Amino acid sequence: MNIITISPELPAMFDGMKLAAVATVLYIIVRCLNLKSPTAPPDLTYQDTALNRFLLKSCPQLTKEYIPPLLWGKSGHLQTALYGKLGRVSSPHPSGVRKYLPMQDGATATFDLFEPMGDHRTGDDITMVICPGIGNHSEKHYIRTFVDYAQKDGYRCAVLNHLGALPNIELTSPRMFTYGCTWEFASMVGYIKRTYPQTQLIVVGFSLGGNIVCKFLGENTMNQERVLCCVSVCQGYSALRAQETFLQWDQFRRFYNFLMADNMKKIILSHRHSLFAGSSVKKIDADLSRLYTATSLMQIDDNIMRKFHGHSSLKEYYEKESCVHYIHNVKVPLLLVNSADDPLVHDSLLTIPRTLAAKKPNVIFSLTLHGGHLGFFEGAVLFPQPLTWMDKVIVGYANAMCQWEKQKPPCQSAHPSESSCAEKKA
Repeated sequence: MNIITISPELPAMFDGMKLAAVATVLYIIVRCLNLKSPTAPPDLTYQDTALNRFLLKSCPQLTKEYIPPLLWGKSGHLQTALYGKLGRVSSPHPSGVRKYLPMQDGATATFDLFEPMGDHRTGDDITMVICPGIGNHSEKHYIRTFVDYAQKDGYRCAVLNHLGALPNIELTSPRMFTYGCTWEFASMVGYIKRTYPQTQLIVVGFSLGGNIVCKFLGENTMNQERVLCCVSVCQGYSALRAQETFLQWDQFRRFYNFLMADNMKKIILSHRHSLFAGSSVKKIDADLSRLYTATSLMQIDDNIMRKFHGHSSLKEYYEKESCVHYIHNVKVPLLLVNSADDPLVHDSLLTIPRTLAAKKPNVIFSLTLHGGHLGFFEGAVLFPQPLTWMDKVIVGYANAMCQWEKQKPPCQSAHPSESSCAEKKA
């Protein structure tokens, strides 16, 4: 009978292997969750003007440290995933009225109108005109949370429902929303101006909506009339430059591209009868087999989206529909917000708002260290707060802008249509 003896060093060796395994797992967690990353105030780019000094003093979120939830909030991926799946925590249900606006091409734009829950702090009538992100609408949790917060601060809110985004609203023409079409947003803004002749506007855009609102304001200076300011959050500024980065695996951007393409396919196919069936001359010529097999937004844009407005190529579509060619025409105060760990917006795209803010006195560019794509959750350790840093900074900036306009004489107004003191004296 053979007796097997176990070396006394073996248990110690196994314990060492377990310890090494645990250490490896902890190292991976720390790296993936970016736990060692510091918290910091947003990195700001702006010109030193009286208005900008007032705005930064009156909107403390722009200068104070942004503190995300400790365990996961420093991961841009988790911030983005939580926004994408959950939207917001304990999302409210603001009560609004849906409006239907017939368009010249037969399309029907819709938006939801939410009245303020009390008087605005300045006593003025102020309306926020809001454009959501890609394929989004007023029923999304992050929109509902923001609208409820703005209503309680005395703002009327008008939220565009992107054409084709609402699952229970049929298209009335063979066209849906695109990356930079401003027609529906312009129609909503026109309705608000006609219905509320005394109201002033705060323009707000999220992600793709940020591109649309900046393009809208820059397309025609008349679009800036009665606009106090504009806030854009997490947009990419140039689709042409962004398309190359969306094919890269850096920050898993190619994976996000696939997920967004899959969502766009579902939206398009839900309206396939209105878009592709029948014999109307307005129907676009699209290869549906290519749509079914598409794995990127660029493939869908080239096969379908660019054809809604007759663009001859994908390059032309991206160039014509990107706000980078119009944003320099915006004269009203403009706050551009991005996050450094946004997995959808490559760092190279951020040279656009940074350069713009350095050159134009009406622009402030705010870059947070954390926040992901439309996340910006705040909290102590694990559980996020219902309101995000993004919600607070938009309303805070809007409040500061309203206060500036209220306390300054007309000749010092930030609005481009106001005359200067010198002109009035002359």
